[in-house]
Amino acid sequence: MLKHAMAILFGVVAVVFTASTVMAAQTLETKAPHALLIDEKTGTVLFSKNPDALIPPASLAKLMTMEVVFNALSKGELSLDRTFPVSEYAWRTGGAPSGTSTMFAKINSAPRVEDLIQGVIVQSANDGCIILAEGMAGSEARFAERMNARARELGLQKSIFVNSTGLPAPGQKVSIAELVTLARHIHRTYPQFYKYYAQESFTWNNITQRNRNPLLRLDIGADGLGTGYTEESGYALIGSAERNGRRLFVGLSGLASDKERAEEARKLIEWGMNDFEDVLLFPDNDLVGEADVYGGEQSAVKLRTGDAVELLLPAKDRPPLKARIIYNGPLKAPVEAGSRVGTLQISMGDALIQERPVFAAQTVPAGGIGKQAFDAALELSTGWIRKYR
Repeated sequence: MLKHAMAILFGVVAVVFTASTVMAAQTLETKAPHALLIDEKTGTVLFSKNPDALIPPASLAKLMTMEVVFNALSKGELSLDRTFPVSEYAWRTGGAPSGTSTMFAKINSAPRVEDLIQGVIVQSANDGCIILAEGMAGSEARFAERMNARARELGLQKSIFVNSTGLPAPGQKVSIAELVTLARHIHRTYPQFYKYYAQESFTWNNITQRNRNPLLRLDIGADGLGTGYTEESGYALIGSAERNGRRLFVGLSGLASDKERAEEARKLIEWGMNDFEDVLLFPDNDLVGEADVYGGEQSAVKLRTGDAVELLLPAKDRPPLKARIIYNGPLKAPVEAGSRVGTLQISMGDALIQERPVFAAQTVPAGGIGKQAFDAALELSTGWIRKYR
């Protein structure tokens, strides 16, 4: 049973709930300066530590490179059997002479797109990235423009990509939060290509290299996605694991070694798998509150969820959950049934763990002249209070 109270702040109305469902405080610790753990099914943030800080991406930039490639494949703009030439620039910058992670593509050879994808994902091949970038866009700089445009389309507002590899470059920055968002998108949108992230090894030019993702060998259900390292930001990882129907996405950066990176990622995943349970907070289209209406036949409209709101909550020792509905109010009539009018925010203490849209559960037609005049007078008498209270 939910009890609610109304709070009006600066023209934004917040209906605040105190739920009988309870949730444990974030008690787990990690050595990572930046970390995020999210449940895929419910979208619940299980662990969060400075995930929005901007950091150099290192090889995690390759997630964006692959998204652009997968998107082109899905649209038929590219095929797995298409070949691209290995330029001298790709060979020197990302190939054998570079001393960086490479698939050892020979200069002037022409690997297939599928081989390049496996080189990039399994071997973190910088030459593979540049070959794809030049083949698809003519130059790595133009491909980076495409990466940034696509990032904005996907809602990644802060990340900036300067090249396809993640090699150090001025202005190149990402956040763990946006990289986890990107990883979830790749998993959902491209299941036919996501399988490459779980590939144990890949052989090219008679050289076999194991997948650089250490989680794949820890028997925790991991099947993706990538690692990165820069001297400035330390060791980083974006990973995913699925076990017993539960899929988690983890991101972390700033660790001191590859061993520490693997240990911290494993600790977060095991905690998320073992210490939480699924809880249905609101079923499909459940009524969750109401919003004030200005100039309508009714003075309020009931609000409902869309899809069911589920959370992954600690199995033991849960303090209270808090939820609130935020909308710009009062709503101006007419209000159409099914129109989105606000956002349901669910928090644990000071941590926001889930956001969902809320919709008008009914239509509220505009009222007559007298009703609108009365509401206008009421607005004049209370608007100052709403603004400054």
